Amino acid sequence: MTDTLTPDLCVIGGGSGGLSVAAGAVQMGASVVLIEGHRMGGDCLNYGCVPSKSLIAAARAAQAQRDGARFGIAPHEPEVDFAAVMDHVHGVIGAIEPHDSVERFEGLGVTVIRDWARFVSPRELEAGGRMIRPRRFVIATGSSPAAPPIPGLEGSGHLDNETIWDNRVLPEHLVIIGGGPIGIEMAQAHRRLGARVTVLEAQKALGRDDPDAAQVVLDGLRAEGVEIREGVGVERVARDGNTVSVTLADGSTVSGSHLFVATGRRPNLGRLDLDKAGVAHDRAGVTVTKGLRSTTNSRVYAIGDAAGGLQFTHVANYHAGLVIRSALFRLPVRARTDLIPRVTYSDPELAQVGLTEAEAREQHGEVEVARFDLPETDRGHAERLEAGFAKAIIGRRGRILGATIVGPHAGELIQVWSLAIAEKMKISAIAGHVAAYPTLGEVSKRAAGAYYAPRLFQSDRVKWIVRLLARLG
Repeated sequence: MTDTLTPDLCVIGGGSGGLSVAAGAVQMGASVVLIEGHRMGGDCLNYGCVPSKSLIAAARAAQAQRDGARFGIAPHEPEVDFAAVMDHVHGVIGAIEPHDSVERFEGLGVTVIRDWARFVSPRELEAGGRMIRPRRFVIATGSSPAAPPIPGLEGSGHLDNETIWDNRVLPEHLVIIGGGPIGIEMAQAHRRLGARVTVLEAQKALGRDDPDAAQVVLDGLRAEGVEIREGVGVERVARDGNTVSVTLADGSTVSGSHLFVATGRRPNLGRLDLDKAGVAHDRAGVTVTKGLRSTTNSRVYAIGDAAGGLQFTHVANYHAGLVIRSALFRLPVRARTDLIPRVTYSDPELAQVGLTEAEAREQHGEVEVARFDLPETDRGHAERLEAGFAKAIIGRRGRILGATIVGPHAGELIQVWSLAIAEKMKISAIAGHVAAYPTLGEVSKRAAGAYYAPRLFQSDRVKWIVRLLARLG
């Protein structure tokens, strides 16, 4: 070892969460060492959010050329240059890379070490030939795709969310194992770009989401030609030349040109030697308190995917803010999950925050559900929408327990509900806010209004009060 660094913070992982901690802390006067052994920007920039949404944007542009008839515009089949589409995807990554670069962070005053980190004791770790002994550690190493133990899968040349971005040939038939958000998003995008697509899901596609909302999405994909087979387990995979075959539990076989696996993720903790640091962990991630500290080494924080729980970039960024408050200012913090929105970026989009209707009934017993359909808004009529809705789940005294939106821009529309839950607003706040007209955002106000409609318009007591006040002049 050439020297020992003693910063205020040592951040392990240059993905979204780690970069947020490093940038925020150093600009507040803390000394920071940032360690990244792979690619700056992490999964979100290089393999996840950025490339997938760029591909989805290209696919939406292609689909728009097919969908003009209802507006009086002649539809036609688009000519897709898949290699050029992938150039677009990588171009977007390249445009964002400078924001996450070593040069930018060194310019901010962060000491960046490009190497893999490993703990040597509860107080120290080594990386790049240097020993780091900080006041606090932040583990922000993210996660990687986890391949299920399917016989024949290893060596089949299957794609995952990391390797799919190197494919520049439009699949003739893309077979997807996994009907969660990633599988559904990639299925629709590739179908719209011209591939035949089959999704295989052992249980229920989009099974974590509100079933009514999930059905709207799945119906939309099936209408576009995506084959979705639910309740089918995979027995084995085999490749023969340019063909990959998936044998299912019922004995049937699905064959395609490409296989994409989207069945879950595992935290990137294997290189860290956490046992030497006395940091408890399991397959889900580092075992942390509500304040994101290791339960067995209080000098260590873990955020984002490394901390287990919800695996979203915005969760890592949320955790980053909490860690800065705790590590730099010694303020008490508590990570909440109820205010975290999640979005499947299909068309229509599906967004959820808080509890689903089923979860709310299980946890709270009797709840009320207020709903309004997007096609019934005036903007919905103008857009010729055929499906979609906003649903609010309300508990005692008007408390908002959760909300679900399925439809165009649902990921944008859900944010008012996330704010309401975060600030512990009641349903009256959503019903009373002023929504611009005509916007799809009116659907949230209309859904909240549906909660009050029977109380105001079907109440004999309200009518009695109105008549009484009228008599009084």
